[in-house]
Amino acid sequence: MPTPHISAQPGDFADTVLLPGDPLRAAYIAEHHLQNAVCVTKVRNMFGFTGEYLGQRVSVMGSGMGIPSCSIYASELIDHYGVKRVIRVGTCGAVQEDLALGDLILAQGACTDSGVNRQRFGGQDYAAIASWPLLKAVADTAESQGVALRVGNIYSSDLFYGVDDTLIPRLTRMGILGIEMEAAGLYGLAAERKAEALTVLTVSDHLLRHEAMSADQRQLGLDRMIALTLQALL
Repeated sequence: MPTPHISAQPGDFADTVLLPGDPLRAAYIAEHHLQNAVCVTKVRNMFGFTGEYLGQRVSVMGSGMGIPSCSIYASELIDHYGVKRVIRVGTCGAVQEDLALGDLILAQGACTDSGVNRQRFGGQDYAAIASWPLLKAVADTAESQGVALRVGNIYSSDLFYGVDDTLIPRLTRMGILGIEMEAAGLYGLAAERKAEALTVLTVSDHLLRHEAMSADQRQLGLDRMIALTLQALL
């Protein structure tokens, strides 16, 4: 039955759900990458769709911005709709000089300033890591297609407009690839629920060089990332 935030019926979601933050991006993915896509929920204009990719069922749904919002939707998808795999597809700000706009990042792990995983883990540090089968599938597909892909650690921030001037130099020093706002919470939540989770990102901004993608560049980067992810996982 419907949840407080999702109006879909049992069976409306596929086992695999892509989770872009922006609900309009979810609609774009459904329209341009899936066949026979049907809108299954639109509570608060957070759109969710189920369709087919190469004959296999797959869903896509917006998650909102930040760990709290993403956690609501991922929890309800897994707990109430039986979703087994949740894959965040989004953008990030790079903090390494050898990354460029449009580069793809596969988040092997996710550090964070959020306290959500400590709440789950009795106040101790939890290593928020991706599901190995999903990680390997995307990495192997990228290698077979000659698609450049960086695999490594990212940082999930609670604040979009940060207040700590020492954060970016510290992340750079520790080898963090980029900053986003959801992955660490998604990884901890999925682990607790025995689900699989992965995050695939496009570098949309470079925080060391103060560069940013144009709207058209963002769209092209999204298409390349979604195509790779769908081919790998389905």
